[in-house]
Amino acid sequence: MDQSVCSGRGHVSVLSCFPPSVARDVAVAVVKPLRAGLRNPDTRSLLHTDSQVKWTMEVLCYGLTLPLDGDTVQLCVDVYTDWLMALVSPRDSFPPPISREPNLYTQKILRHLDSLFLSRSEQASPVYLSLCQQVLLAVQSLARESAVMSGDTWETLLHFLLRINHNMLAPPTTTDVLEQLSHLSMAVLFEVWLLSCSRCFPSHSLWQTARQMLSSWRHQPAVVEQWSRVMAALTSRLLVLSFGPSFPHLKVPDEDASLVPADMDDQRVPQTWFRFLHLLSNPVDLSRPVVAGSTPSFPEEAMRGGGRLPNIFFRAMKGVGTMVDAFLGVTVVNKESTEQQLPSTGVTPRIHFRDRLPSLGVGVARSPFKDRLPPYGISRPRSGSAPPIPVNILSVPSTPPSTTSTLHNTRLKPVNVSKATSKPPMTSSSPHHWKSSTHPPLSSHRPPPSPLRCNVDSLLHLFGGWLFDAALIHRDSVGDVTVMSERWAAGRAEACGMLCRIFSCKKTAEDILSVYLSRFYLVLLRGIQVSEEACPPVLASILMNSTCLFCCDLRGVNLLFPCFLFAVESVLLDRELLRFKSFVRPVDLRRASILVLLSLLPLPLQLGSVQSEVLLDGKFSGDDVTAGNFLSLKPRLRSILIGALQMETDTTNTQILLAAMLNLIQDSALFEAAGQTQQLPGFQQTDSWQDGASRPISTGATRGTSGPSGTREPSGTSGTRGQSGLSGPSGTSGTRGHSGTRGPSGHSGTSGTRGPSGPSGPSGTSGASGTSGTGIRSAEILWVQLVRLLTQRLMAQWRNDSAVCLSALEILGGLAKVEVSVEESESRRALSSVCSYIVFLCSRPPPLHSRDLHSIIVAAFYCLNVWLTQHPAVLDHQECLLEVLEIVELGISGSKSGKEQEVRCKEEKELNPSSLRVKEAAEATLNCVMQVSGAFPLLGDQLDEDALIGCSTLSDTSVKKFRYFVVGSSVILAMLERLPGPGEPREPREPGEPGEPGPKPGEAAKCPSLTVLIRGASGRHSWTLQHQLQPRDGRTATQQTPIPEQRGVAQEDSGIQCGVKHQLFPANMDRVSLVKADLSIPLLDDIVTDKVQQQLQRLQAALKTQRLVEAQPQASGRSVVMTICRPPPPINSFQTARLFLSHLGLLTPETLKSPGSVPPQLLSLDSSLPGFSDDLKRLDELPSRNCDFASIFYMRAGQRTAAEILRNVESSCSVPSYFLDFLSSLGWPVEAWRRQRGGVNISSEFHAVLGDSGGGVFDGERFVLMYADGLTEITFIVPSSSHTAEWLKSREEAEPPTSQQSNTELSQDSAPPPTRSPVEDMKSFRGSESKLLIVWVERFEDIESFPQTELLSETQTHAGTSNVQLIFIHPLKTGLYRICFRGNGTSKFSLVVPLVNGSVVSKRSLGFLVREMVINCCHRRRLESDSTLPSHVRRKQMINDIILRYHSRRSEPAFYTALFQDP
Repeated sequence: MDQSVCSGRGHVSVLSCFPPSVARDVAVAVVKPLRAGLRNPDTRSLLHTDSQVKWTMEVLCYGLTLPLDGDTVQLCVDVYTDWLMALVSPRDSFPPPISREPNLYTQKILRHLDSLFLSRSEQASPVYLSLCQQVLLAVQSLARESAVMSGDTWETLLHFLLRINHNMLAPPTTTDVLEQLSHLSMAVLFEVWLLSCSRCFPSHSLWQTARQMLSSWRHQPAVVEQWSRVMAALTSRLLVLSFGPSFPHLKVPDEDASLVPADMDDQRVPQTWFRFLHLLSNPVDLSRPVVAGSTPSFPEEAMRGGGRLPNIFFRAMKGVGTMVDAFLGVTVVNKESTEQQLPSTGVTPRIHFRDRLPSLGVGVARSPFKDRLPPYGISRPRSGSAPPIPVNILSVPSTPPSTTSTLHNTRLKPVNVSKATSKPPMTSSSPHHWKSSTHPPLSSHRPPPSPLRCNVDSLLHLFGGWLFDAALIHRDSVGDVTVMSERWAAGRAEACGMLCRIFSCKKTAEDILSVYLSRFYLVLLRGIQVSEEACPPVLASILMNSTCLFCCDLRGVNLLFPCFLFAVESVLLDRELLRFKSFVRPVDLRRASILVLLSLLPLPLQLGSVQSEVLLDGKFSGDDVTAGNFLSLKPRLRSILIGALQMETDTTNTQILLAAMLNLIQDSALFEAAGQTQQLPGFQQTDSWQDGASRPISTGATRGTSGPSGTREPSGTSGTRGQSGLSGPSGTSGTRGHSGTRGPSGHSGTSGTRGPSGPSGPSGTSGASGTSGTGIRSAEILWVQLVRLLTQRLMAQWRNDSAVCLSALEILGGLAKVEVSVEESESRRALSSVCSYIVFLCSRPPPLHSRDLHSIIVAAFYCLNVWLTQHPAVLDHQECLLEVLEIVELGISGSKSGKEQEVRCKEEKELNPSSLRVKEAAEATLNCVMQVSGAFPLLGDQLDEDALIGCSTLSDTSVKKFRYFVVGSSVILAMLERLPGPGEPREPREPGEPGEPGPKPGEAAKCPSLTVLIRGASGRHSWTLQHQLQPRDGRTATQQTPIPEQRGVAQEDSGIQCGVKHQLFPANMDRVSLVKADLSIPLLDDIVTDKVQQQLQRLQAALKTQRLVEAQPQASGRSVVMTICRPPPPINSFQTARLFLSHLGLLTPETLKSPGSVPPQLLSLDSSLPGFSDDLKRLDELPSRNCDFASIFYMRAGQRTAAEILRNVESSCSVPSYFLDFLSSLGWPVEAWRRQRGGVNISSEFHAVLGDSGGGVFDGERFVLMYADGLTEITFIVPSSSHTAEWLKSREEAEPPTSQQSNTELSQDSAPPPTRSPVEDMKSFRGSESKLLIVWVERFEDIESFPQTELLSETQTHAGTSNVQLIFIHPLKTGLYRICFRGNGTSKFSLVVPLVNGSVVSKRSLGFLVREMVINCCHRRRLESDSTLPSHVRRKQMINDIILRYHSRRSEPAFYTALFQDP
């Protein structure tokens, strides 16, 4: 180090050789005459020659060393600061020598001013503080405004600033006044230095001197704070030059940004930034007190504890963290000051001296120089200038990602986190107010980094040495004793957090040096220990910044799975978190731990038999992690999830845990269903089934299993159906069963849980092997536990939280679709719990009813529908059916009849539902019950009038062959009467029986039959009924009705004539003795009254007359010709419609009359009126299920435009095979113009339709991907560039389907067909306000550059960006898939499950979870929309319109007459 720079004096005056009294008198006598020239700039100076000026400067130099009791020092400072302005604005009042050579005299003045900053006893005086401030402001103004300053003057100025700062900052301790002054002196030093870099770049030796001197000042807070401030400003300028204007800008305060001269050359900015970065040398030396200071007295201070060094070390690490985040392009929002985050450090906030000057009573205006100085805007150092510790990044509300990185200085009030006791909160009888979730939606746990960010290795080359050293600091060496210290925990935690953020921002195809990975893993292993020696701040910082660590394909990171699992367990299963409350919000720490756990879920099944390596002595928390493989850790993972869900009280955290549970159960169920049953080591079956849960069974499932052809076999025994001699539905032979739905890969599609069971990822890796016949099926255990936990919490802890309740109901509905073998009682118990929950919600007091409450009730009804659809066998139990019907009654009428003393019919009951939405939801549940409770078919039918009579289009001619009736003002019956052909037997075999098939559409039946099209709120169904002379149960397959043969005329005298006496009673009847029972029926004579006697007499007289009439022919002698009884000819005219209506009890006088304003129970429609067929067609086009839509895009690495993305799916060479596997798991192909799919194998059909396409064949013009169950119909389209223009073609503009396509043959094992044309559905989808896009991205960082607006405009979809929901899927090298969800952050129900942001799922469950996500997203949009009506309500309204328009006005006799006539 240059000794002249760091020496205590800059220049010694000649007056110091004289006695102090003499020297002081000379100084006072010389300085006073100079005052007049300062106050009057127009006066000329008294000094004219160089010798005069030099002699006077010797006096002034000595005057600066005098005590502050007089005004001599003040006058000396005024004179020198005035003469310094000779380089800025020369004046006549300046001495001529100074005006001629301003640079030379300025250098001398700066050397003299060193004397003012020498150590003196009055340093604590406010006057001294004011004088130093005056000099610093003058020097600052000189550097800013001078344009003629030479290089020597710049160097002298920098030397001057280094010397005065060294005098103030080198000592280990300072006074409060000097501490305040040090902030300004450092600020002026750095600003002048930056100005010098712009105008006269400092020499290399000067940089070296500055680095050495600043290294000896690092123990002062002002040095680190001002260094962080300057580095932030330089980094902001450097980012623009290095990455361009599109890179997220690091926004710093204007006063900080102005530190970097605007005219600095672009080539000098990187040099200046790099040299300033290393001015402090290694900041980690601050944690080594012996190295941090260089003064002789400093080591003694260090041995006493280092004073404020831990906090200074933390502030230095925060400054480095700001630069790291800026290079990553991460938006940083500072919401809390450092003092709030480190309450135990005892550091008080530092206030700038300018804020304290007024309270000190300093007369700043006494200096004439200060009156002339402009406001230079010296910013005070901010106590929160360094960003906060990263463990609080989740405490700020989530905001939409922006392109600006911001550093704020606002304070955030601490959030009160309610402490949960060891017992669950008890529910009180007092009403609770229903509340909506006030927590921000989890759009992202941390703002995403910029895709333009630099590589990980580049950042580690810059900061890695410091960060690794700081992260591994955990010991203080004091002599020969080594002790553990927590004083450096804050800085160490910051360094660990920065390392986690850097490695988590690894790009998809980026390689990181092995040396960096090994050191990073060593840091993690030391930091996440859960032993007694663990450091809570470090553990919290690692967890808070590692939420994406297992999602970025780091080499070898999965070996840290056991360590992180134990660390997460120590946080989530600790109810109080007392160790962490002093520096982090417990709710944020728990959320970060849950997100880490979310990324660990599929690893046990994915890695399976991979053995864990020895990790840091092989043990954590007393557990040997080398004992087994990854699969052995799955029970622990499951117990952590269950325990965390039981302890969690935060809304967002609970929702994420619920999503994780469904992910784990579905993955485990599919894993075990594929023959890979898990053999849990040391698993005790009796201990796992808690709360008396039933053990899983291998047979007797509540639903049928998938048959060989992919259809669901009916559960239970097959019953018969047929009443009043009428057969069952067409093509079913009256058998009762559930028409199954084939899934995308030949499995049952009603639940949609079975996906491909092949390789589990893109790389073809499979799960752990296991035996299919042994072991415990953990999915069934976890299924029962979670269902019970959800139903219990809905009625207790969660009942007042709308967001949690909504997510819980969605997860409960998803669990109903998971195929596990459990006892049927568990399904009934879950169904009963949902019913009880609906009763609880509806019984809330009226003041507590709100839209949110009604939305939850509607969601609960929908969840009930899902359970009824997926588990129809539960309705076979009378108690369960009655309970469901009571809930329906409660929703429709507002009360349950079972609770009343007197049961009333529905006509007499007053309707008072909770709301119209609740009433409509209850009606949908009633429709669902009628569909699945012992009924067939489960789903809608595709037969209409055209298919039944063989027409190509529905027209007025075709409808005239049908009779149309309306039953109950809600169901339209279209009846087609089929007559037997001539010469045909009247009793054919049953349709579907061996021998002869049933009647085909358009053909004459072989016996009287009736085909009924039933159009109701739940859809359209077709039934064929046949007139039978015998019940089906009494006939065999070959039995026919005997018909007498035709014979010749009988001969009257043929045979033997025998006289037979006909008797009414047996001959021996009189010999039977009577008993008392015979006397119970009195004789006729005993009960005859007079009136009855008269009637009997009239009857006897009539009988007598009749006998006489009958005896007359014999009396006259005429012979009677007797004829043989022959069967009448077959009747060819039947009124099967009349018989059907009569059997239903609808042909009575009461049903045809209107009781008041209520329409009659039975109405007829006039199909001859114009427009009738068109209205029926519009009714058929209305869906009977929820129709949801999603678009799928494939985005290759580096693509930025919509045209490139749309071209990817045109060829299979452009997309990988696992993307096509994903498409096949979503649904089955359906032609865009065909309304149903042919009965072919689905797996072969998908590949046959796909051909050489990369998925673009499903663009909505040729094919679409369909998925349907009893409640939902999803259409997936894959837009392509070749057919984008055709998307907007309407059905009339495009080529209509042929009759052969419309009248496809029905197949009993066919999948549930769409309720309307997919093209018509997509037309309404493109016109809607909300869109759902599924994007497959090869590089995760390309998500930020996804051309959403361009794609929406290319595909002619008009929707605001706020209404678009995006699901990004990124394949990982492990065969897993990373999920990123972007939804509408303004909605209070925007956190949709189960695919929350940050999820990692397996290939097995990807298709199922994506479908559930689409269903839940669309369902929530319907809940929030006021204009969206349920499908059954729209159909009901359409039916009412048809009734009003086409109601037949005929009289009652005309109605009956029409029944006996052909239509």
